[in-house]
Amino acid sequence: MDWDWNFVAQIMPTLLSGLKLTLIISLLAAIVAAVLGLAFAIVRRSKVKAISLPVSWFVEFIRGTPLLVQLYFIFYVLPDAGIVLSPLVAGVIGMGLHYATYTAEVYRAGIENVARGQWEAARATNLTMRQTWAHVIIPQAVPPMIPALANYLIAMFKETPLLSAITVLELMNQAKSVANSSYRYVEPITMVGVIFLAMSLVSVVILRWLEYRFGQVAR
Repeated sequence: MDWDWNFVAQIMPTLLSGLKLTLIISLLAAIVAAVLGLAFAIVRRSKVKAISLPVSWFVEFIRGTPLLVQLYFIFYVLPDAGIVLSPLVAGVIGMGLHYATYTAEVYRAGIENVARGQWEAARATNLTMRQTWAHVIIPQAVPPMIPALANYLIAMFKETPLLSAITVLELMNQAKSVANSSYRYVEPITMVGVIFLAMSLVSVVILRWLEYRFGQVAR
């Protein structure tokens, strides 16, 4: 099939609308992953086994099962239990929860990297546990972890085509819709690859800057 630039111009608004939804989902899922991952990391450090063990098992279960299976479960199986979610909400929850289990390991490594003397100093000054986490540990642990967290954000963005399986009209699903209606697959699928490549290259530049910026802070 010959390449048709006029056809590309016609389908670009549709593809860009899909890209917009892809970026929105990626951002919302990244927020869920960052916040929930930190919560997982903190809870898993609890000395109360009745709390830490179930969370640890849950994290390992999510890490050990495919994201696509989790998306199918959230969107297609949960309605049998009376929990009906829109495709967008199911996608955000599924991707956010999945990547929260990975960011939890990044947080864990960062927290363990904080010098033991910082914990002792916090206790010596009679800080509560909440104050210790909020004002001593997290401010020191998080900045060096930002490049690694950003790396997971890039990986999450590149896995958004899986959301087409639960009818989310993201970039890949829009491209498939255009291809199926026009019977032209070369242009839409190629443009999806080009868009993902362009976004990934921009993300890599930002990631390199974050590595330099927060690497300096860490030192």
